[in-house]
Amino acid sequence: MKNLRIVSLLFLILLVLILPFFFRSNQYGMILLTTILLYGVLATAWNIIGGMAGQLDLAAGAYLGLGAFTTGTLLLRFNLTPWIGIFVGGLVAVLFAILVGLPLFRFKVKEVWYALSSSALVEVLRIAFIMWEKIGGPVERYLPNYGSALYMRFSSYIPYYYIMVILLFASLFVNYWISRSKLGYYLIALGDDEDAAEVLGVNVRSSKLKALVIYAFIVGLTGGVYACIYGFIHPNFFSSPLSTEVAILGIVGGMGITYGPLVGAVLLVSMRELLRANLGGQLESLYLVIYSVVLILIVLFRPRGITTLLQDTFNKLFSRWVRNNHAE
Repeated sequence: MKNLRIVSLLFLILLVLILPFFFRSNQYGMILLTTILLYGVLATAWNIIGGMAGQLDLAAGAYLGLGAFTTGTLLLRFNLTPWIGIFVGGLVAVLFAILVGLPLFRFKVKEVWYALSSSALVEVLRIAFIMWEKIGGPVERYLPNYGSALYMRFSSYIPYYYIMVILLFASLFVNYWISRSKLGYYLIALGDDEDAAEVLGVNVRSSKLKALVIYAFIVGLTGGVYACIYGFIHPNFFSSPLSTEVAILGIVGGMGITYGPLVGAVLLVSMRELLRANLGGQLESLYLVIYSVVLILIVLFRPRGITTLLQDTFNKLFSRWVRNNHAE
């Protein structure tokens, strides 16, 4: 069983690495793959605070926007390469997360109140950056296209695809490492029953803050790449719908499962984009109806996430294969 899992994992990694060779002349295919990976990174990062710690965080748009604006502003004003700017953007997102997380966790804001508080932060930042014309403003600020890898501006989406692959592998590794560390056990305990975990000696505030910081850094880092992909920065990067969708992908994919949010992103984001591409021009917004129906069906019949269905199917097929081999 273990060997089969390792072979399957290696096959999936190889498939991810060679996919661009099949879409080299298809720019739409490449931007679709890159978008799926981007949401996969965001949802995998969300799994740390949402899936493990059980905090319904809706502030992904805030951290992504801060990372994008930091990276873009450093490039526009100081000609600083985004290869450095994205890490600065991640640190800015971390500082904001600490500033927000300390009072929220200090006063034990949780569940729906935490969700509402984190969601409000996205809109507050969007309005603030619209009014802050020196950095933001109501119009797009286009990043210079020097045609150089030094400035993370490419004529093809293939380099962005591989950058997202690296971020995704890093996010999955961080998830895997945390889930098997003392912090991971603390977070899972908090997600199950926060009061009981606190009685047993878990430092609730410290554990939540660590999870929030790691999540914010990954999302902020991704935000810098996001700005380079689209070639501009705008306050609409502080997006409440994006924050909500990231949480949905984490929940539907499978909360607390290392690769669960990635599975949710692959299935749902690809379905959303394909529906929008094929139906958007003919029946505007019909894809949203179909997308919503699919989400409702998943919540009703697989509340633990799509990944559990895939796991059960894999185990059944493997067991059947083992029985057939023994019978022979």
